[in-house]
Amino acid sequence: MKIAVASGKGGTGKTTIATNMALSLENVQLLDCDVEEPNAHIFLKPEIKEQIPVCIPVPKIDKNKCDYCGKCAEFCEFNAIAVFNKQIMIFPELCHGCGGCLLVCPKNAIVEEYRTIGVVKKGVAKDIEFVYGELKLGEPMAVPVIRKVKEEIDEDKTVIIDASPGTSCPVIAAVHGSDYCILVTEPTPFGLHDLGLAVETLRKMRIPFGVVINCDGIGDQKVQEYCEKESIPLLLKIPRDRRIAELYSRGIPFVLEMPGWKEKFLELFDAVQIHA
Repeated sequence: MKIAVASGKGGTGKTTIATNMALSLENVQLLDCDVEEPNAHIFLKPEIKEQIPVCIPVPKIDKNKCDYCGKCAEFCEFNAIAVFNKQIMIFPELCHGCGGCLLVCPKNAIVEEYRTIGVVKKGVAKDIEFVYGELKLGEPMAVPVIRKVKEEIDEDKTVIIDASPGTSCPVIAAVHGSDYCILVTEPTPFGLHDLGLAVETLRKMRIPFGVVINCDGIGDQKVQEYCEKESIPLLLKIPRDRRIAELYSRGIPFVLEMPGWKEKFLELFDAVQIHA
C-alpha cells in the first residue's frame, strides 16, 4: 500500500506523521519527496549506502547546421529557446527535457546533453528502507527529482511518501499513484484555508484521503467542523504537548520516547486501510 502524507500549508507536521508512522510499522519504506527541503533524515538518521545523480536532457545547438529558422523556439512552450538575428540562446533552467525541439528541427542541428539538477540518496534507518531526494540549490524544477525518488518504490512494502507542502506540481507528482493520502493540518484559520485547497486537489485526483489534526488545542474547532460537514474522516488528533515539542526540537521521533503513541499510529494505519 502506498500512503502519501501531505498538507495545504507548511509546518503542519507532515514529516512528524510520516516518520513516526514508519517507525510504528513493519516492512516499511519511507520516501521523502519534499526534495526542496527534505528533513526526514534528520529524525531517522539513516546510513546512506547509495547516491544517484538526477539529470535531465537539455538541447545543444550545432551552429554549423542551424539556419535559425526558429521552429524550435516556436515549439518550446517553456521559452527555453530564443532565436533572433542569426543568434540562438538556450536557457537550461527553463528546459523541461521533453525533446520536442529535436523532433521539429528540419536541419537536425540539435542534440541533447545532460545537466545534473539533484541527487537521490538511498539508505537504511533502523528497519526502514529510506529514500530521499535533494534538489540542487538554485534549480527551479523539483518534479524530475521526485519522479526519480519514486522509481525506488518497493511494491512489496508499505510505502509512506512524505510530500512537500501546498498544492503545486511537486505535490501532485508526489501523491500521484498513491492508494491513500493523509492530510496533516493544524486547527487554525490558515490551516483550515489551506486544507480546503488540498482537499479540492485530491478530490480532482480521485485519491481517497483523511485528516490528522496536529497541535490540537492551539486554535478552535473549525477544522473538525469542516471535516464533519465535508464527510472527511478525522483519523487522528495529536495534542499540543510540550514533551512532543521538546523531542522534535532534538530530532527525536516521539514514538521512540513515548511508546504509547506507537499503538495510536498502528490504529491510524488501520483506519487508513479501512477508508482506502
